[in-house]
Parts: sequence; structure tokens; C-alpha cells
Amino acid sequence: MPRDLALNSLGFPKPPSETRVVVAMSGGVDSSVVAAMLAEEGYDVVGVTLQLYDHGAALAKKGACCAGRDIHDARRVAETMGFPHYVLDYENTFREAVIEEFADAYLSGATPVPCIRCNERVKFKDLLATAKDLDADCMATGHYIQRKVGDHGAELHQAADPARDQSYFLFSTTPEQLSYLRFPLGHLASKAETRALAAKYGLPVADKPDSQDICFVPNGDYAAVIEKLRPGAADPGEIVDLDGTILGEHRGVIHYTIGQRKGLGIGGLGEPLYVVKLDPATRRVIVGPKAALSTRIIPVRGINWLGDAPFDSRPEWHLKVKVRSTRPPREAIIRPTGPTTAEVELLAPEDGVSAGQACVFYAPEGSRIFGGGWIWKGQAS
Repeated sequence: MPRDLALNSLGFPKPPSETRVVVAMSGGVDSSVVAAMLAEEGYDVVGVTLQLYDHGAALAKKGACCAGRDIHDARRVAETMGFPHYVLDYENTFREAVIEEFADAYLSGATPVPCIRCNERVKFKDLLATAKDLDADCMATGHYIQRKVGDHGAELHQAADPARDQSYFLFSTTPEQLSYLRFPLGHLASKAETRALAAKYGLPVADKPDSQDICFVPNGDYAAVIEKLRPGAADPGEIVDLDGTILGEHRGVIHYTIGQRKGLGIGGLGEPLYVVKLDPATRRVIVGPKAALSTRIIPVRGINWLGDAPFDSRPEWHLKVKVRSTRPPREAIIRPTGPTTAEVELLAPEDGVSAGQACVFYAPEGSRIFGGGWIWKGQAS
């Protein structure tokens, strides 16, 4: 009988050379290092890059992922390290699954997070299915997050480097997907380590800047993109206070977000005023004092639960939650109202909670992520 083989670095009981791994390559330094690292370890690496939107427009766009130049960069990395690389045309899928919803969410007064939807509906769904079609044992990405194996299977954990942690954008990864995915960079202490590895492997992207914008939103101008997708979306309307008193006119609801203070054009009214609600139906932007932004109770739906016991198996969970990607997790009580819905009570109220954002669940202590859901009604209470 053959002796038992030790697990390789990706967790399989066979040599790297017999382990096929599809690497999702955006053309940036992170995914390039993952591909190079695994190729050097002797894995059977296949690089795949998704073309997500118009190639011609992408070539002129800097500072975003998945653009035409990035496809070229991913191909060069594959050539440097000697593994096959494929480009898949996902423009229609991306438009339907991500861009259209992004526009509709903004028009409804929500503040969407398209990067989460892209991971959920394109990269970890369609691309993952493609990896399986290629007979890959797993799919690896350059995300800064950790996958650990616990008593009940694969668990999702925050990255070792808090400054790079991408857990907020990956909460909707399902247990089934998590069993197939690998995140080789999650344990690194800093981005400097990643760049040092890129230089070590002689990669042409070693000094490439990080992407900053949402890939299909040039220069962060959401309104221009939405106006192009939904003509007439920027129709002007009234700015009113909480009592309905008209204070001025705005240039389109899509130009405003919950919590915004600057650029309202209604100065000289005494205390500072903030956007507290958007009403696209009446084309009204409602403003009020900072206290009106405070939210303690948040309705959440579309929950992806990553705990060991069923989500609705107990009346409440005492966890931490993050309601915006840039904010630290805060203590909360999560009360299930169904298998995928809940009422989240923040122990200390938060300002600027907005429909369309994610509410991500974290362990009270340690690095584990318990999933999360979508905030569906902004100023609940």
C-alpha cells in the first residue's frame, strides 16, 4: 500500500505537480505574486483573467482593475513564469450582475458596494465554475483574507495585516465556495512583503500601483456613469429639512450620499446639516443635524452565515459588526428574524448607516468572520 502523503501547501495529499490550481489574475501585483509563488512551488498553475467591460475604454483607464492594460500585464506574468493564461469575456455577465444593479441601487437612494457583488456573482460563481470545468483542485486569488480549517470545515478569517484586510468585501463567500478557494497572501504582514516577492520573482508588475477606483467608474465619478446608464437620472429637485421646509435645490439625487455635509449649497443656516435620507420618488434630498444620522437598529437581509450552528438556531448572537468598509467592527446583538434576515442592534449608535451597504459579522474575539448581509433600510431608528 502507498504510504500516506503529507498535505501540500494548498491542503491536498499529493505533490504540487499533481495539483492543478486556477489563479484569478487581475493583472495587479497581488494576484501576480500568487500565481508566481504557486508556479515556483511546482503547482500546475492556470492563470485566468476576466475581461469585464469594454476593452477599448479600459486601455485608457488607469487606477482600476481588470482593464485592457491589466490583461496584458497578467499575460506577461504568465509568460515570465511559464504557465498557461486565458482571458474570458465576461462583459455581458458583469453588466447584468454588477453594473445594472449598481445603477438601480443608486437611483433608489441606496449606496451599493459593487466589488462585493462582483466577487459574489462573477469571480466566486462563474469563474469558480470555470475552474472546476478545467479540473482544477482549487482556485486561488490575491485577496487579503485567510482561510483556516476548523472543527466544522473551512473558516473565513481576517488578514494578518489589518490595513490590507478585505473581509468586508468577501463576507458573501459561501461555505461551499470557501472549501474550494485559497488565499495565499492572507498571512503576510504587509503589502511591502508582497512587492518584495514580486521583485524576487522578477515580475513586470512589481512596482505597479494599487487600483483605487471601482473598475468601471473612471475617477470615482459615480454620477457620470449612472447618468450614462440611466439618462435623466440626474434631474434636479428640492433639498428639504426634516419638517419638509424647502432649503434649496439640488442637481440630482445621485450626486448625494447619506452622511454627506459638503457641497450641499445651503450654508448660513446655523448648525451644520447632513444628508440623512434620499427620496428618489419625490426627487428630494432630506437634510438634518448630525444627531439625525444616528442609527442603533439595522434591518439586514440576504444573510450569508458562516457560523458552525444554523443562523436561526438561537434567538440572538453577540458578535461585532462592520457597517462600512472603512470603520472598525463594533459590538452588536444580532437577532435572526428568519434563515437569512435579522435585526441588528448596535450597542453604540453609528452615524451614516446607509441602505445598500453590507453589515459584516465578526467574532467578539479573534479573527473569524461569521458572514453578513445587506442593509436594506437606511435610517431604521
